[in-house]
Amino acid sequence: MSHLATISHYYNGCSTGDAEAMRSTMAPDVVHWFLSSNPSCAPVRGAEHLARYWRKVHSLIRATWIVDHILDGPDEAVIEWTMFWNPNGSGRRVATRGAEWFTFAEDGRITEIRSYYRQHEDRDTELDSFPYPERGYSVHGAEYSLAHVVATEEPPV
Repeated sequence: MSHLATISHYYNGCSTGDAEAMRSTMAPDVVHWFLSSNPSCAPVRGAEHLARYWRKVHSLIRATWIVDHILDGPDEAVIEWTMFWNPNGSGRRVATRGAEWFTFAEDGRITEIRSYYRQHEDRDTELDSFPYPERGYSVHGAEYSLAHVVATEEPPV
């Protein structure tokens, strides 16, 4: 699998609460790092723990993660993403945009995720005046991008 396919499959698991899909993309000792300014900012360690963590997050806020853009290297990738979610279980969707740095083991599984974003419950978080639609990024009402196979489709093999 390409790094984009692996990351998309990981995010599809996060977006559907499918812990097995998430675990299949991660090395057993994976570590996910978060910015200290966000809720639940402590690192999450281990594939089993991380899969359960995102399954719980999905059930609480009905989040959908979309890969909007990727820079891909031999053993690492950097992506821009959007998380559409419902603050406090509301019906209102908020878009939080961010970036993540992924590292990979020789077998292609994710070994580390470093996450950079600022999450606000009361508003979208994104670059001011950036032309998201023109660049093929996900937007409200279109929770998909030119780069990401959406969660309702079968992941690439």
